[in-house]
This record gives sequence, structure tokens and C-alpha cells, in this order.
Amino acid sequence: MVSSSSPVVNVYPLANYTFGTKEPKMEKDTSVADRLARMKVNYMKEGMRTSVEAILLVQEHNHPHILLLQIGNTFCKLPGGRLKPGENEIEGLKRKLCSKLAVNSPSFPPNWQVGDCVAVWWRPNFETVMYPYCPPHITKPKECKKLFIVHLSEREYFAVPRNLKLLAVPLFELYDNVQRYGPVISTIPQQLSRFQFNMVSS
Repeated sequence: MVSSSSPVVNVYPLANYTFGTKEPKMEKDTSVADRLARMKVNYMKEGMRTSVEAILLVQEHNHPHILLLQIGNTFCKLPGGRLKPGENEIEGLKRKLCSKLAVNSPSFPPNWQVGDCVAVWWRPNFETVMYPYCPPHITKPKECKKLFIVHLSEREYFAVPRNLKLLAVPLFELYDNVQRYGPVISTIPQQLSRFQFNMVSS
């Protein structure tokens, strides 16, 4: 039983949300090697990369699901991205969420309520591997990635770039599934275990 002092997250049914499309959002890199090479160039200019990503929760069958963006047939990621130098983390995450999931219309202003930071990951070198701690011998990590829970309103309209898919993936599918989702996403169920989910019916 989760203690009554645990932070509460209201989780609304997936059916409450409306999904549309908008212009494609092309990836800057066509391969992992390209991405790491670009990261190296940016590091030389700006120093350590700071990125922020959102954990957006919905529910189906009374079980929490996380919204993931799928690129191509296999690769999934959390919505978010790199901060500009000196940019505030919360404002930067809202900017990234608008870019990835908001309608480009003043009639549908997004209401992103950024909550707790639930995880911090470090990239020690220009490699794909990341750790939930900074190894002690690393004095100049190349990236710090922070994951925030973002509280959704009861109803939202999402506009998904045409070249991406937005998937609702259950926690039980993510749990310990490193091979499919990688270490950052597959450990989200553990990071969320301190929260109390309030499953709100429609």
C-alpha cells in the first residue's frame, strides 16, 4: 500500500484525449553515429548538453500508460529534447512539448503542468550508454538528462507530427524491458512507484 503522504497523480482515461496530426518533425540525425558526432560539435561550442523529457500518463483498463513517440518501426522516445544554453528547465520542457505535441493554434493553448523531476541520467562520454549517476572518475560529463512527470488535464488535444506515432504503453510492458525500450524508459515504473495514482474514470 502506498503511504498517504505519497504525491498524488491524477490519471485520466486515454479516451478523454483527442489526437490529430501536424507537419512532420524531421530528426536532425539519420543515425546514432551522426547524433553523437553532432553532440561532440555542440559540446565544443556550448559545453555539456542538458536535455529534459516528459512522462505523460494516461490510463486504460485501470492501469497507467505512458505516452511515447515512435520513430520508424522500432525506436521510441519520451517527448522532450535539448535545452538552449541557460534556458530554464521547466520553460524549456514546455517549449519542447509544444513543438512535439501541441496544436499550432491560439485556440488550443496547451496546459503543461510540469511536476517533480523523477530521474537524472548522465552520459559520461560521446557514446550511447547513460547512467543514473555520474561515475566518480568523470569530471566533464557530456550530457545530463532529466525526466519530469507532467500532469495532464482531464482533456487535451494533441497534434502529432505526421512522421511520428504517439503510443500509450502500459507500465507492465515497460518494466525491465531494456532490450525494447532502453534503460531510461524501462526503469520509469520504478521511478513512479513513490507516486499514488488516482485513476479518474471518464
